[in-house]
Amino acid sequence: MSTAAVPVVVVGAGPSGLTAATLLAQYGIETVVLERWNGVYPQPRAVHLDGEVRRILTRLRVGTAFDAISRPALGLRLIDGVGRHVLAQFDRDLNPGRNGHPEANLFDQPELEAILRENAGHRSEVTIRGEVEVIGSVDEIDCVRVDYIDRRTGARNSIRGRYLLGCDGANSIVRTSMGVGMRDFGFRQRWLVVDVATSAELAQWDGIHQVSDPNRAATFMRIGEQRYRWEFQLLPNESASDYQKMEDLLPLIRPWTESVALADFELLRVAEYTFCARVAQQWRSRRTFLLGDAAHLTPPFIGQGMGAGLRDAANLSWKLAAVLSGELGDDALDSYEIERKPHAQAMIRIAMLLGASMTAGGEIGSRARRVFAPYVHRMPGFDRRFINGETPALHHSSLVTKTARFTSLAGRLVPNPPLPDGRRLDDLITGRFALITSRTPTAAQRAMVEDRAAVLIITNAGEELHRWLRQGRARAALIRPDGTVQCAGRDLSRLCDAVVRLPVSDTCCKVVYRDRCSWSDGAHDAAEAGGIR
Repeated sequence: MSTAAVPVVVVGAGPSGLTAATLLAQYGIETVVLERWNGVYPQPRAVHLDGEVRRILTRLRVGTAFDAISRPALGLRLIDGVGRHVLAQFDRDLNPGRNGHPEANLFDQPELEAILRENAGHRSEVTIRGEVEVIGSVDEIDCVRVDYIDRRTGARNSIRGRYLLGCDGANSIVRTSMGVGMRDFGFRQRWLVVDVATSAELAQWDGIHQVSDPNRAATFMRIGEQRYRWEFQLLPNESASDYQKMEDLLPLIRPWTESVALADFELLRVAEYTFCARVAQQWRSRRTFLLGDAAHLTPPFIGQGMGAGLRDAANLSWKLAAVLSGELGDDALDSYEIERKPHAQAMIRIAMLLGASMTAGGEIGSRARRVFAPYVHRMPGFDRRFINGETPALHHSSLVTKTARFTSLAGRLVPNPPLPDGRRLDDLITGRFALITSRTPTAAQRAMVEDRAAVLIITNAGEELHRWLRQGRARAALIRPDGTVQCAGRDLSRLCDAVVRLPVSDTCCKVVYRDRCSWSDGAHDAAEAGGIR
């Protein structure tokens, strides 16, 4: 048995694991990623991510490459199961919103994973070992030992890491080794997932179609120039084996394909999935953490499953970097579960609500949907959560400070507006702490921010960030490397004191932005020019 020691071991080279490894690499943290498959898992799964998650791709420096394989969606239609009448339509602006990107983006997951894997492969700090079957993990005094089998040779090996990230999916071996169970929210539905390619034009509205039918709920969307996705709720006596040919599927998809000949379709995939709603009871055990589907399973109705895993990685990676560099104590990592678990649970409940709204109540429910669906957009908070792309604020923690007076900003994601020179806020602050203020700082305050490799942004009246601070009744806000507002207020010195010195991220250089002055960020230009760094 051979052994090795690295700062971080990641189990699972899916989107969550690759994102965590790449973000850690940007701080110079070495990771070894153990993956069962030799390359990208070929089966499509996720097809949607929102503007918040698109910002994480910018931080990974794969935003341009992602835009080349994705298409913005016009929004969501709720459709009656009888006659396919539109009950309600919730439009999404294809132009960049508060997050600086379209709020609904459709794509093919294997294509995104290929981009993430290639991007990670360019990092000397990231080692991806494929054909590896992890069989368990064991806590040791100052590290975690991960045991695995090389599937090519059958040899048993182990690797030690100071921290272990379990990104190994719904059937997580890491979670099993932790002895952690799952809380079940009582949602379970069997669905048929169908991917089809055709060069024929279906002439359908270019958004997401949700069919609210208690007998056969369905979802339809165009996810590529010639690629389409259907999802149908399976009846009790049905399975995917009943729908293995286009002839079998034709009665289900005909409402969207009436003018297209059967020979014009290529069936890419048919699979059966059981949609569940579950959350791990514990996300951290000493040096081991759960991310992505290992920590939470979300029904797909609001397209947040994969995105939740990327949010996990963005939340945890910078904290790990600060702990490994000695700038934060190990107890700061407790904030990961404190912040992310309630957020994931809130998104699961929203997804369950939408799922129930599509199917519940039988014929009475169908009649109620026809009456009330056109008025759903008037619900309090609907625009913020479903149209403007803003998800719930993170809970109070050691790294989210909420006070009675300044609670409206803390825990929320800072907007990503254009700056006076035409770039966006994320281009400047990504991967670092940033202090945004409408007050002129003292020389000592400036020196403190720069000494900690953070960014100081002084915003002026009439600018969007200035309005954002005023709406939050604050004069300044401290932004964490994941874009979350750590704290806000009027005491600039207190906010300066809260800045954490991180290993200098290689994604950007130290700059101070003020009064429409020019600035440069060569690393950003070089990275995004090719789409992949």
